[in-house]
Amino acid sequence: MAERLALYTIPAQRAFADSLVAGLMKQYGDDPLRLARGLVLLPNNRGRRAVQDAFVRASGGGLLLPRLVTIGDPDLDEAAGALLDPADEAEPLPPPVSPLARRMILARLVAEARATVGEPVTADEAVRLAGALARTLDQMLVEGVEPTKLRALDLGELQGHWERSLELFRIVLDRWPAELARLGAVDAADRRAKMLVRLAEQWRATPLAGFVCAAGISDTAPAVAGLLRRVASLPEGTVVFQDLALGMPDAEWDALGPHEPDPATGLRRRAIETHPQFQLKLLLDRIGAGRGEVRQWPAGSDHDASLARGRAIANALAPADFTGKWTTLDADRRRLAGIRAVELATAADEAQAIALALREALETPERTAALVTPDRALAERVAAHCTRWGIAIDDTAGRPLATRPPGTLLTVLAEAAAQDFAPLALLALLKHPLVQTGPPRTLWLEDVRKLDRALRGPRPAPGLDGIDAHLRDGDEREAEIRVAARAVWPEMRALLEPIAKCFGDGKQPLAAMIATLRETAQALCGDALWAGPAGRAAAELLADLEVQAASGPPTADPESVAPLLRTLMEETAVRPPQGGHPRLAIYGLIEARLQTADLMILGGLNEGTWPAIAQPDPWLAPRIRAELGLPGLERNIGVAAHDFANALGAPRVLITRARRDGRSPTLASRFWLRLEALAGERFEYAPELSDWAAAIDDPGDSELIPRPAPAPPVADRPRRISVTEVDRLKADPYAFYARRMLKLSPIDPVDAEPSAAWRGNQVHTILERWFDEDGAAPDRLRPRAEALLGDVRTHPMIRALWGPRLIEAIDWIACEVSAREDERTILAVEGRGVLDMFGVELSGRFDRIDRASTGGLVVVDYKTGQPPSIGAVREGFSLQLGLLGLIAERGKFAGVSGTATGFEYWSLARNRSGGFGYVDSPCDPKRRDPIPADEFVARATRNFEGAAAKWLTGDAPFTAKLKPEYAPFGDYDQLMRRDEWYGRE
Repeated sequence: MAERLALYTIPAQRAFADSLVAGLMKQYGDDPLRLARGLVLLPNNRGRRAVQDAFVRASGGGLLLPRLVTIGDPDLDEAAGALLDPADEAEPLPPPVSPLARRMILARLVAEARATVGEPVTADEAVRLAGALARTLDQMLVEGVEPTKLRALDLGELQGHWERSLELFRIVLDRWPAELARLGAVDAADRRAKMLVRLAEQWRATPLAGFVCAAGISDTAPAVAGLLRRVASLPEGTVVFQDLALGMPDAEWDALGPHEPDPATGLRRRAIETHPQFQLKLLLDRIGAGRGEVRQWPAGSDHDASLARGRAIANALAPADFTGKWTTLDADRRRLAGIRAVELATAADEAQAIALALREALETPERTAALVTPDRALAERVAAHCTRWGIAIDDTAGRPLATRPPGTLLTVLAEAAAQDFAPLALLALLKHPLVQTGPPRTLWLEDVRKLDRALRGPRPAPGLDGIDAHLRDGDEREAEIRVAARAVWPEMRALLEPIAKCFGDGKQPLAAMIATLRETAQALCGDALWAGPAGRAAAELLADLEVQAASGPPTADPESVAPLLRTLMEETAVRPPQGGHPRLAIYGLIEARLQTADLMILGGLNEGTWPAIAQPDPWLAPRIRAELGLPGLERNIGVAAHDFANALGAPRVLITRARRDGRSPTLASRFWLRLEALAGERFEYAPELSDWAAAIDDPGDSELIPRPAPAPPVADRPRRISVTEVDRLKADPYAFYARRMLKLSPIDPVDAEPSAAWRGNQVHTILERWFDEDGAAPDRLRPRAEALLGDVRTHPMIRALWGPRLIEAIDWIACEVSAREDERTILAVEGRGVLDMFGVELSGRFDRIDRASTGGLVVVDYKTGQPPSIGAVREGFSLQLGLLGLIAERGKFAGVSGTATGFEYWSLARNRSGGFGYVDSPCDPKRRDPIPADEFVARATRNFEGAAAKWLTGDAPFTAKLKPEYAPFGDYDQLMRRDEWYGRE
């Protein structure tokens, strides 16, 4: 006689938990003790809470609940309930191996296996590969695939990398059982399977006294399927599936697979693993039941949608080969009443629209709403937007520890130490919100800002000693800034010395580096680092890692610590404690199973997000996985489709997507496109949400501002100007005003690449010392340039790219000076002078002044780039050489007197012959339309006189970008709000 199986399903348009409880109450609720003696098996803790809440809603008062027990969810790292895994078992199963111990041991085995084939990996890469290996191994254990089957495979020729991966996989699997035996433990997946098999045998021999109901379980593992069959065959046992499609046509159901091999060819048709019903069909096959044995659960709830909705969802998600029927379907079977869609421009707009929809739901008493999304960044944004109204929402999927403050602190600390405390990494660490959180926090930040100012510009030498030297021997023009930083640096240095010494020792045991990392983090942050759910998770991870690191790769590079930690913390979910708004929730896809709400918002419906892109298995090729009987890489797409279908069963549904994410345009999810194609013109949008999202932060009409033109009183205007500022005053008076009157000067970025100004200063320093200390001896110039390039403080990019051209240009200068010894004599270099003229104090600093054989003065300016064009000079710009000649003629440069008769730019840029270095002059007779040398000083004087009279001693406004073609620098563009008015006039 065939075994009776009690199999039921609750369709998608019904609220699963409420319908399940209504049916159980109807069947067993007449006797409270009978209900209390029952047992309900559920997939995970979140499902258990959903059913528990449904019992509370249905009871209306006091109620003795049945035992609600989870079978454990490997995806959530949840173990089975104590009832299924009792501690007092006569023959207890060995304990499961610790997940981190398993990860580190596998990482060591991977590293050793890779080393034997000449492909060594770093510790962090070994841990990453071990994670993928552990997932593949778990799938083999869950599916009951013996590792020995790998050796029996005859796959012919594979691509080389798959052959190597398979061989490494075999090596690791051969050694793994011995590691487990040494620990006296078993794999958690293997233990769970054995536990469920043993439980099924116990219930076959001794059925439970009360009823047993397995509800909402969709795990296709053979052990789970065996247990579900046993439950379904018990006298008072029932198995309730979530949305097993009873109305799906047989042809579509049979097309899903898995299929038997063709008798003639031996080939097997490919199963449609991406379909939402495939998982349940496979589970039903493994239970050993047909779809005809499954009945609809005879109860509903007040939270159900219409039957037409359920039919429309099933049609929308039909297998691709059967979607042609959409054109012949009646309107009732295509109606998606109650489902609305909103498409936003960006992810930020999408989050704002979702937050508004959640807030609107609260306007109706007792209405509940939930956001379901696999996009944790979107979930975090929505939760942040809701704080605008004082609403706290629990994101039950949690957030990766790597993105929480304790996680970021540990990674930036490890990165700073591995990078020898490069300025950017160091300042990111010292400014972290968890560092020095006590009352002196503001004083600490003030001190960090002083160090920040001193570290701007090109990177100093590596290590803490390099920062010491930088603060001691930096640019003389920044002496005051460096003195302030030197006063606060010792306290910070003392906190960082232990980890600097540890990481500076190079490759060493990982445990020692983790211990030092923990101690330094404690010194920087105190107990605040370990507070809250995220802090406790970080403390547990570090403590476990310190213990288990000895089982992993024997040594690790300091550079591996940060990525290794980040990998482990990305896999550690930090879930908030309960206490958010009672009517609102945010779920991940797994957490949303068995849940319902009056309004379900399905967010992030873009391809690659929902569904996610199938991640490749680095160990086993798809062909090998298929031969072993492992799930296809795309099976999770089918699971995501089933989650989507169930979420569509709420009374009201809103689906959302953004047309663009933070990087590029997006593609709508295949699920979105199916709904759109099925409903056609009846697909309902919610345009008011996008309007609200745009309006909520819209400041309204804004006034168009005119071009800034401040006109301070004449008495307040500066009476000092340098020769290099005259061009700025004429081309962009506002920039001059901001710099000289508002006292706003741009500062270099932190860890900046050496700029043209920095390169020019270095060249000037070399040439100045060459003249002052070496007497301009030609053979002494190159060694000075080589010493600069060899200095540890010199940026590697400068050494590699600029160094060769610098040496060639420096050699050219030495040759040029030597060749002109008979024509001129160097009088002075790097001198400064001040001249009072036209009511203004004009100052200037020259690079070099020579005495020509004719007695006249030749003013020389060094340029690392191209010299000014003759057109700019004729327009009244780039007359710096003429003004320096004016100061020299008035005797305001010490040791220099005479008439300026020559004006030269010595450029280190590429010359016409392909080398580097040439002389240019606006007065060169060989140029087209040159300016006579005897008129150059007079021209510069008239130009300066006009500028001084107009803006310095006159009342002309300091207009922004007066001559934009001669104002290429944008240091003050933001201050002048340039983009709001430029080009409008």
